[in-house]
Amino acid sequence: QVQLVESGGGLVQAGGSLRPSCAAARISFNFYRMGWYRQAPGKQRELVAQINSSGYTNYAEFVKGRFTISRDNARNSVSLQMNNLNPEDTAVYYCNGWYDRPYWGRGTLVTVSS
Repeated sequence: QVQLVESGGGLVQAGGSLRPSCAAARISFNFYRMGWYRQAPGKQRELVAQINSSGYTNYAEFVKGRFTISRDNARNSVSLQMNNLNPEDTAVYYCNGWYDRPYWGRGTLVTVSS
C-alpha cells in the first residue's frame, strides 16, 4: 500500500518561511508526478505545485515566486520551500502522488499569523 507522509508544517509569522516535506513509501517514486495541494477552512482543496518525473514544475499563480517544489528521487521525497508566507496561506497542505491513480497523504497544518 502506497504511503505518503508529510512533515514540517507549523506556525509562522507573516513574512516567514517553512519547508514541509513528504516521504513516500511502497511506490516506484521516480515514475510518479508529485505535488502539493492545500485546503483552507471552508474552502475546496486546490493545487499549489507539481513536479513530474523529469523535474518539470507547475505552480499555482498565487504562489509563483514564493514557493519552490523539489524532489529527491534517491530519498523518495518531495519538499515545498515556502517563503514570504501570508495569512492567506494558512491551510492543511497535502502531498499528492500520481501515476495510475492519485494517492494522498494525511496532510500537515501550516498556520501563518499576522
